[in-house]
Amino acid sequence: MSEGQTNPGDPEENTEPMESEKKIRERNPITRPAAEGREQGSKPQQEGSGVVGMSVRDLNAYYGSFKAVSDVSMEIQANKVTAMIGPSGCGKSTYIRCLNRMHEVISGAYAEGEVTLGDQDIYAKDADPVIIRRRVGMVFQKPNPFSKSIYDNVVWGAKINGFRGDTDELVERSLKQAALWDEVKDRLKESGYSLSGGQQQRLCIARTLAVEPEVILMDEPASALDPVSTQKIEDTMDDLKKSYTVVIVTHNMQQAARISDFTGFFYIENQGDPGRLWEFDETEKMFSNPDRKETEDYVTGRFG
Repeated sequence: MSEGQTNPGDPEENTEPMESEKKIRERNPITRPAAEGREQGSKPQQEGSGVVGMSVRDLNAYYGSFKAVSDVSMEIQANKVTAMIGPSGCGKSTYIRCLNRMHEVISGAYAEGEVTLGDQDIYAKDADPVIIRRRVGMVFQKPNPFSKSIYDNVVWGAKINGFRGDTDELVERSLKQAALWDEVKDRLKESGYSLSGGQQQRLCIARTLAVEPEVILMDEPASALDPVSTQKIEDTMDDLKKSYTVVIVTHNMQQAARISDFTGFFYIENQGDPGRLWEFDETEKMFSNPDRKETEDYVTGRFG
């Protein structure tokens, strides 16, 4: 696929929900093939901390009749950072949205295949997408703080999910985990909009952490930030993997090499084809000795 090509229907930008959670649960268009006779393969390792990984088997994602992602299988290890790289329009953002069922929020979008979070199949008929999204949080490409105070931004998600504990402690802990506490501890009643772009993105990370997810998805979280803010986001991710499983989409090859433990390269051979997981391995190998020529060409900057 040549530089600059994109697939229709694959939104690389932040996509806001178009339907209510209630409607999603009522419609629930997600289907999954029968698992009988399927080789399950090894499950992601479970660290002593209780953090879970995810297992993806034969995942296909659609926007109506258009197939955006085809036949992806991947083991996402617990307490690791897994990076998704590849040219624009090859399905990276679509793929990670399938990991917490955000993909189906787009009207007409659906997925097929099996995605397990620990031992739970998130596409099983009895799986509640609202609970899945609580367990698998997401930070979008563009910071999207609410028109509330910094304090209320952090506690909002936890409160609507029934949190009844000490909100002061929750705010401090979440902001510290997001490496923002020292910068805002005396400004908690100010609007989240008063923060810089990098601070707003870390506020969104703190808001995600306050719900206490098990997995954190990040869709190009530093793409619109300056180098100093980008470094702080990267430092935050390095700390977060001690307590969470982290999956990130990035177009920055140096960033993927610096922060990730595993890397998946998505690629499209011909315009109009669905995106595929072309190669997946430990990051060091992917950047030093990949198995496929297309991977080598991409990570060395020959295209993309």
